[in-house]
Amino acid sequence: MIARLDPRSAAARRGLSDVAIRNLFIIPTIVFLVVFNIFPLIYSLGYSFTDFRASSNQPANFIGLDNYRDLLGDEHIWNNFSVTAKYVLVSVGGQVLVGFGVALLLNRKIPGKGLLTTLLMLPMMMSMAVVGLFWQLLYSPSWGIINYILGLDDFSWLSNPDVALYAVALTDIWMWSPFVMLLCLAGLSAIPQHLYEAAAIDRASKWYTFTRITLPLVSPLLLIAIIFRTMEAFKTFDLAFIMSSLDSTELIAIRLYKLAFQEWQTGKSCALAYIVLIMVLAITNIYVKYLNQVKDR
Repeated sequence: MIARLDPRSAAARRGLSDVAIRNLFIIPTIVFLVVFNIFPLIYSLGYSFTDFRASSNQPANFIGLDNYRDLLGDEHIWNNFSVTAKYVLVSVGGQVLVGFGVALLLNRKIPGKGLLTTLLMLPMMMSMAVVGLFWQLLYSPSWGIINYILGLDDFSWLSNPDVALYAVALTDIWMWSPFVMLLCLAGLSAIPQHLYEAAAIDRASKWYTFTRITLPLVSPLLLIAIIFRTMEAFKTFDLAFIMSSLDSTELIAIRLYKLAFQEWQTGKSCALAYIVLIMVLAITNIYVKYLNQVKDR
């Protein structure tokens, strides 16, 4: 219900009604979303059915589904999707394991817990470009500290096609595991302590307590973290683009960038963007459906 204005307030003296104040806040937000979100989506959807090139002055010609047909029949595009899928699995899986593990360690009385949690959150507050350049130095075969610690001499991480993708994924894990940790820590702190006390009285093992109490109650927030990180990992561009230029690290977002701004195939790049959008929505819907099943238990 909309609260009534106090007749003695400044807004009431100016003659603003409840509806006028509501519209004053809502209408600019709707206009902003339409102009900067909805309109570009519709505009690019129209271009995806044309042969438009932003680098030429030629008018856009309608070609139907040819762009989509060419992209879905391109083996190079499917290789990009394969690389992206591998990256998403390694990156998101690592973030879940590391983030959840750290949250379990922090879910207890520790001196300076607040400061420690804040320090652990610093990586995800940094710029992706800065993180990419920073880890390039760490991976450097000449003076990188990673090779020094592991005793690998001049092993090249980012120019080796077999390990470059995993090196980039490890950087992403380092950067975004705190996000998963934060959500899991919120879920762990909300678990009633009497459940653990009852389990201790019944002499339940730690594994039984974890699988029957901790994990089921934290799983909704853990799934939310997986949903957000899967969407972001699927769209990763800057981290992989900065750290390596190998074909084995060419994610679908990098291929989309090359198609749009190096080859200037604007119509085809719009079609690829919508293919990626549909795939992300499909994956997200699967997660959301499973999340609803978990919440209903």
